[in-house]
Amino acid sequence: MKKILVICLFALASVQLNAADRVGDFVLLDQDGYAHLMSWYDDHAAIALLVQANGSRATVNSIAKFEELQARYEEQGIEFFMLNPTGSQDRQSVQAEMVRQNSDMKVLMDDTQFISEVLGVEKTGEVLIFDPKSFTVEFRGPVGAEFERALDATLAGQPIANPVVASTGDTVLYPARLAHQRNVPSYSGEIAPIIIDNCATCHRENGIAPFAMNNHGMMQAWSPVIREVLMTKRMPPGQVDPHIGEFTNGGVIANGDIQKLLHWIDAGAPRDGAEDPLADLTWPETKWAFGEPDAIIKVPPQEIPATGAIPYRYVTAAIDIDEDRWVRASQYIAGDRGVLHHALHTVIPPEAAGQNMGFGGGLFPTGDDPDIVAYVPGAEPRIQTPNTGGLLKKGSELALQLHYTANGRQTVDAGEIGLWFYPKGEVPTERMSGNCACIFTPTWTTIPPHAKEFIQEASITLTQDAALHGYLSHMHFRGKYMRFYADYPDGNREELLNIAKYDYAWQWFYDYEYPKFMPAGTVLTAVGAFDNSAQNAANPDPTVALEWGEMSWDEMFFGAFRWKYLDEGDD
Repeated sequence: MKKILVICLFALASVQLNAADRVGDFVLLDQDGYAHLMSWYDDHAAIALLVQANGSRATVNSIAKFEELQARYEEQGIEFFMLNPTGSQDRQSVQAEMVRQNSDMKVLMDDTQFISEVLGVEKTGEVLIFDPKSFTVEFRGPVGAEFERALDATLAGQPIANPVVASTGDTVLYPARLAHQRNVPSYSGEIAPIIIDNCATCHRENGIAPFAMNNHGMMQAWSPVIREVLMTKRMPPGQVDPHIGEFTNGGVIANGDIQKLLHWIDAGAPRDGAEDPLADLTWPETKWAFGEPDAIIKVPPQEIPATGAIPYRYVTAAIDIDEDRWVRASQYIAGDRGVLHHALHTVIPPEAAGQNMGFGGGLFPTGDDPDIVAYVPGAEPRIQTPNTGGLLKKGSELALQLHYTANGRQTVDAGEIGLWFYPKGEVPTERMSGNCACIFTPTWTTIPPHAKEFIQEASITLTQDAALHGYLSHMHFRGKYMRFYADYPDGNREELLNIAKYDYAWQWFYDYEYPKFMPAGTVLTAVGAFDNSAQNAANPDPTVALEWGEMSWDEMFFGAFRWKYLDEGDD
């Protein structure tokens, strides 16, 4: 009886919505890979969504009129999109369809179909009016006279007389929803394994996440939050476009797994059986990712005030080793993650004692330099690929640049950097290298006040054949997206990585599962956009013109690349 009740509740939750039913905020990427958060458009009166599907006559018959209305209503405060509810598919086919229809309209791609489900989309060619403030569907029906009257009423702040009008397009099918209505995803057999694989490393006792997903009760209690952050793509962190590249740490949950999670939540987050895999999960007692380190660098403790701007701090840490060693792995553990924004560094070998060598060593080493990980938001431990490493000489010191942000309480940050070495006598023959497509003061272009999408870009050129291993983007609070490209000597361009929804809180190197060959002469380009408008909820002040600066309320632009030159034997 309980199972029947759960299925009935789930079915009721997934039928077509009436007007004014609350959907919630959400993010979808369009056919060109740009992210659109509905609440970002809350300076508009409404969002109009035309349901699109390739080959749908109802869509084709509606496009011309929809674009005519866009031309009339867009400047009055209505944002127009198409919405493709058919699930994950080749974006190029949608791009080609838009070319055939002579349309340049953005098509929001609902890869999981879940957004379309909660919007109540049932027919192609129908149009929805969505309120980006209340997150409700205010109208649904065909593109026609009632839709126009609904737009006029919306702009006038009046109730819509006929909020639901029947549409006659093709029926949109939801196979995952149907399957999960028949059999709600199993907590122990399906949901818990998804959490273990994708979430539990951070969401555990003493983890970096704000709550632990360590049993069914916690999952059920936090299920509304889990639903919201999946719909808005706040989680998983470090959101990258899953259609571009394959990365070991891209933070991508498979579409089918997202469907299971969200359908399970909407069914009431039920538990099946006595087994609880999350409660049974155990973790190593050590805080170190690779076991106890061979050496630990102690960063000098820093007293951090509760308030005020904190200038960058520059300190030197001793490296206590009794002989030269080849570094294989490293991990930076902040003493207080709440205040440490980043820690960059460089290794000063004994023969260069006292010299200023910059602070790029934690991002991309050069020559035989050891590759010791820097600390940035979301930083992960770094282990080298096989037969790769750098030499740490006895008597070396670590020069650090520390950037702190006060968070309302006095504290002390005393970081530690763990090092793991190759066995004595084992010398790796390959070296990690890299460079930055960066913009500094001499070439910086001022970001105007209130700019919603101010684009900057920078490039570097490979002088030798290389195997590209990964990327890192760095901007501050106004960062909107960053995309990485390779322009090959033969004239072709390839997109390498799309950080479609940049988040200042999450910055790490995205590492390829398999390194990518780059011929000499390839131009590597980072293209990023800044949102200096009031629509950017993270923006400290949209009224200021932004120059390059070190503090978080200033801006920076780093597009970092890591590679190995192929003359060092990388396959």
